[in-house]
Amino acid sequence: MIARAKEVFDIEIEGLRRTRDSVGGSFAAAVKMIIACAAQGGIVVVSGVGKNLHIAEKMSAIFSSTGTRSIVLNPVQAMHGDLGMVSAKDILIALSFSGESDEILRLIPAIRRHGLKVVSMTGRPESTLASMSDVHIEIPCGKEACPFGMAPTNSTTATMAMGDALAMTLIDAQRFSVEEYAMNHPAGAIGRALVMKVTDVMRTGGRLAKIGSSATVMESLMAMTRAQGGAAVVVGDGDRLVGIFTDGDFRRVMSERPASGDGAACTVMSEPVSKYMTVSPMFVRDDVYAAELLKIFERKRIDDLPVCDAAGRVVGLVDIQDLPKMKVM
Repeated sequence: MIARAKEVFDIEIEGLRRTRDSVGGSFAAAVKMIIACAAQGGIVVVSGVGKNLHIAEKMSAIFSSTGTRSIVLNPVQAMHGDLGMVSAKDILIALSFSGESDEILRLIPAIRRHGLKVVSMTGRPESTLASMSDVHIEIPCGKEACPFGMAPTNSTTATMAMGDALAMTLIDAQRFSVEEYAMNHPAGAIGRALVMKVTDVMRTGGRLAKIGSSATVMESLMAMTRAQGGAAVVVGDGDRLVGIFTDGDFRRVMSERPASGDGAACTVMSEPVSKYMTVSPMFVRDDVYAAELLKIFERKRIDDLPVCDAAGRVVGLVDIQDLPKMKVM
């Protein structure tokens, strides 16, 4: 069972590689057509039948959430009145791996009469649907993972990935911003992470351990204890950031000291924290979004991040442990 499951993954990974390597001029042409459509106020209409209708729903949803207006068109319902939803300014993305789905082939002439251009995604560039399209994007993923070669598996994964590639390329091409993304995601963890700013999640006041550079290690630990945090921000003149000292720094210092009894610990406690702090640490401005914090914590693998204002003054500290409580991760 495990071997069979891994075989399915291997088939689909190879299918994604093949499909990735096929991306070229037709993909770029489709992106340009969608941009032109959006520029004149049109929408991207995505259609498919069977499993491809589910892919169409996902593709349309990610287009809409990332700045490209989109709807899903069921090809059967389209022939019974839903064509009234489209206009000549729009563009159709038609999904059919065989390129021979009857419902999609019947839809194309009706779509043409409404003045829409057509982008198709199929696994067969010689198919009927491909020949009826303005632009054809091939999905050359190879065999299905199904032992009968019939259940859509590899083909639907590759088609979905191609849709993701279109949407992400359109984000760059249309300069869609994180602020605009936040407007489309007002609820849930994603919405909170995008709408909330650093000032909404940072520690201030009594929860901020802020010390001068002349403070001792003991004074730093006491400040961290009072703030119930794992780091103390070290400041100089005018509250300018000069360093950070964490409980991890303290543990490292103590582990490097020779095992000579309590005397070694007492010596460390009385020494200036500036001797052991991280000098000129990474920080964030107080006007960035919480979503940026998540990226920094993931990329840098740190737990505490000082927050400074435009003048470089320390105004807060973000502790990674606070983020789940704020429901932003």
